[in-house]
Amino acid sequence: MDRYIVTTTINYPTVATKKFCKIADEKGWKFIVIGDTKTPHEAYYKLQEDHKNFEYINPEEQEKLYPNLSDAIGWKSIQRRNIGLILAYDRGAKIIATIDDDNIPYDNWGDQVLVGKTVEVDVYDHKYYNVFDPLSPTYYDDLWHRGYPIDLVPNKNDIEYLGKQKREFLVQADFWDGDPDIDALCRLSKMPVCKFDDFDPFTSNQIAPFNSQNTFLARQVIPFYTVLPHAGRMDDIWGSYILQNYFPGTVVYNKATVYQDRNEQDLVTNLENEVIGYRNTLNLLNDLNSYRNYLPEKTLKFWDIWRGHFIDNVGI
Repeated sequence: MDRYIVTTTINYPTVATKKFCKIADEKGWKFIVIGDTKTPHEAYYKLQEDHKNFEYINPEEQEKLYPNLSDAIGWKSIQRRNIGLILAYDRGAKIIATIDDDNIPYDNWGDQVLVGKTVEVDVYDHKYYNVFDPLSPTYYDDLWHRGYPIDLVPNKNDIEYLGKQKREFLVQADFWDGDPDIDALCRLSKMPVCKFDDFDPFTSNQIAPFNSQNTFLARQVIPFYTVLPHAGRMDDIWGSYILQNYFPGTVVYNKATVYQDRNEQDLVTNLENEVIGYRNTLNLLNDLNSYRNYLPEKTLKFWDIWRGHFIDNVGI
C-alpha cells in the first residue's frame, strides 16, 4: 500500500475520523492515527479491529520507533503527526495525505489527486509582492489564509491571471468548506462560513501558504517538510514555506473536499500563538534561504533530527 492518510488527536473518534476509516477501506488508503498521552487509546484499538486499513500508533510505540524525534516534539502536541509522516515515508508511501479530525471528508475525497501528475491549471501571481494568498482568487478574497504575512494583507488582492499552464505538482492543498483556515485576527473580525466550490485547480509562481489539515504530499518532499513544533500556530505554515524553498512552484490548490466542523478553540489563545508569525513571517520569506535563523531554538533542534533521519538513512 503506497497511499497513506495521517493525523493525530486527543479526542474520541470523530465523525471525520470514522469517515476517513471508511474511505481508507473502500479506496485503498492506509489510515494512521498517532496517539498522544490524552488520547483514549481503547477507542482507537476498537477502530483498528473494525477497519482493515486503519492503524493506531500509541505513545509507547512512537518512543520505540523514533525516540529522539519523539522527545524533540514533546507530548500534548498536535505536531505528533510528524511521527505519522515519517512512518508512512519509511514504509514506502508515495503519497501522504495529512488531515485533521474535525475535517469531515466528502464522498469524493481523494478522487482528484494531482500530486505527481502533469496537469493544466490556472496560474495567478501577485503584481508586486513575492507572496501569494490562495484565498485571493476565490469568492472569499476579503479573508486571508492563516500564515499569510499580516503586513501585506491590505493589498493582497492585487493579483493577475496568467492563463492556463501545464505543471507537475508535488503538493496539493484542497480547501475546506465551513470554517476556513484563517488567522485569529481574521476570524475574530469576520466569523465566516465558506463554500469553496467556485474555481478550478490553480497555482502561483510565488510562494504561498498551505496547511496540514487537508493536504496531499508527494514522497520526495517529506525530507524537507514537517509540521514544526515549538513554533506556535506557524507550525505547518512555516513548514510549507521551507518546503517551497526546496521545491518552488510545485503547489496546487483545489476546491474543498472536506467540511470543517471546527473543534472548540480559544481564539485569543490562538492569536497569542500566532504572534510569532505576525512578527517574523515577512522577514522569513524575504530571507528564506536563511530560514534556520528564524526558527526557535527547540524547533531548530527538532528540524536537525528530522533532516538527520533522511540524510542518515536515504542520503537526502
